[in-house]
Amino acid sequence: MRILITNDDGINAPGLEVLHGIADALAGPDGEVWCVAPAFEQSGVGHAISYTQPMMVSELAPRRFAVQGSPADCVLAGLYDIMKGNTPDLVLSGVNRGNNAAENAVYSGTLGAAMEAALQGIRAIALSQFYGPGNRDLEDTFDASRGHGLDTVKRLLDRGVWTRDDYAVFYNVNFPPVTAENVKGIRAAPQGFRRDMGFGVAPHVAPSGRRFLWVTGAGQQQPTSPGSDAAVNLEGYISVTPMRADLTAHDMLEPLKAIE
Repeated sequence: MRILITNDDGINAPGLEVLHGIADALAGPDGEVWCVAPAFEQSGVGHAISYTQPMMVSELAPRRFAVQGSPADCVLAGLYDIMKGNTPDLVLSGVNRGNNAAENAVYSGTLGAAMEAALQGIRAIALSQFYGPGNRDLEDTFDASRGHGLDTVKRLLDRGVWTRDDYAVFYNVNFPPVTAENVKGIRAAPQGFRRDMGFGVAPHVAPSGRRFLWVTGAGQQQPTSPGSDAAVNLEGYISVTPMRADLTAHDMLEPLKAIE
């Protein structure tokens, strides 16, 4: 198997090393793992692409490349330049430092890479590690994803539903904020929503007198509705959420016929 891995935390992020281990084990001795990741952190860029500017690509080692661009840029660079003629069988993105459950998924560059791969007709899985009191002080904060990542990806490849329609399915996986031995299992879960937990801004004045705004987040320990991604994560389960890039609110199409 030929696998392309990327992330949004950057080429030197510890979660990418975890993902490389998962991909190596999955590819096997006869497979290939190619790493094409952002040169610098790109958290929160979503599905952005560098449409109006070029991006520099640096080869750091055999099959290891840093791109001055977004995670989606990295997928495009991998498919159409770095790996041209050697299309990957699978794209893995992550392992993100922090959850991409609930509304976080909308902003996630980790998911942006998987989304781009799916749009290009390639199977894709985004993986993220939830943080909380049960794991944030561990020596290895990626213990759950390191311990269960390979099995989770194998299960999705063997038993997941993979479509070849225009907006193909990709998968969002979040590992719970617990140690590997305390992971209770896997749950298929819809994307949740944390009410009153959205992003905002906080103003700050620099010593120079210039005014800046910092984007602020909120606590991540509030569960979403029962059975949804963040809720099952906080109960100790790995969440697996099928997603598409199609933004249509299909449930609104029939009511909207009233305007015709």
